[in-house]
Amino acid sequence: MNQYIFLVRTVDFDYSLPPELVAQSPVPQRDQARLLVLSRADGRTAHRAFHQLPEYLSAGDVLVLNNSRVIPARLHGTKAGSGGQVEVLLLEENAVNDWWVMLRPGKRVRAGSMLFFSNRNCHPAEVSGRVVEKNPEGHCRLQFSGTTNITEVLPSLGEVPLPPYISRETTADDRERYQTVYAQPPGSVAAPTAGLHFTGTLLEEIRARGVQVCFLTLHVGMGTFAPVKTETLEAHVMHEERFEISAATVETINEAKEAHRRVIAVGTTSLRALESVAAANGGRLVECCGRTDIFIHPPCTFSVADTLITNFHLPRSTLLMLVSAFAAPGQTRGRELILSAYAEAIRERYRFYSYGDAMLIL
Repeated sequence: MNQYIFLVRTVDFDYSLPPELVAQSPVPQRDQARLLVLSRADGRTAHRAFHQLPEYLSAGDVLVLNNSRVIPARLHGTKAGSGGQVEVLLLEENAVNDWWVMLRPGKRVRAGSMLFFSNRNCHPAEVSGRVVEKNPEGHCRLQFSGTTNITEVLPSLGEVPLPPYISRETTADDRERYQTVYAQPPGSVAAPTAGLHFTGTLLEEIRARGVQVCFLTLHVGMGTFAPVKTETLEAHVMHEERFEISAATVETINEAKEAHRRVIAVGTTSLRALESVAAANGGRLVECCGRTDIFIHPPCTFSVADTLITNFHLPRSTLLMLVSAFAAPGQTRGRELILSAYAEAIRERYRFYSYGDAMLIL
């Protein structure tokens, strides 16, 4: 019992990362990122390139990708009256033109305040937002006007919402590179980063090997970057994210599970959606759309995913805890396996986080 309590302390999922290993830009070609392969059976690792991923796949495997599209969620505006500059990050849509946002600086903004937004060329815009309320987390609820739907003008009004650990300004290239090549329905404010390494050619090669490729949608929120601030994992309140799994994807995966074929989740977001639905349906997938606040951490068993492709995650983050659980299902030793692999990646100078390298957990 004491060992279990020790293992679920937040501090036990901490590690030190040299700042220069935080990737500030993507590699020139998506599939040229490095790939650290971790075997759960014996803890062994191998160092490969992402374009060599097909060597680890077999005919009959099912590859599950999150096809959510990142929206240009960062807006720049001014406050009515003072003309002070503000930055708005769209977080979650309540209804058309009704959003929860992160606003900086936001401490002096009160309900009723008006904000005005201009496009990337600083041309005046008719779009405005009224602060309706603020929640205990300090987020503001904005009601937009001047457009039938704020999402329709985001391509000209907004910027790519690069995560806070990327310290440079956004560029035109980020519009393409901070997006998977198969992105479809818009809704994410952070990229499902494990999928950034795939190219159309690589997916064709994977399909040619007899691997079935299917998609689900989970719209990634900014909560994905939030560190766990509570002393224990049990006290942490998990953020919610919207997801949808189609009947076609459900049928493909359920048939694979019945035939004892592997299901390979691309990214923690895909895995969260799969395991959320399975947990609510006796371990089996059903067509579903909804919201998930599932918090996966050691010890945890998995009903759907057999293999995971993921990037390297922030210290004390829920995603680091998820991959630790996956590294040793039903046990608590996964933390040691993952932190040991991370230490090796640091020694080998892998690039970390959103624009960084990848990891394959077999």
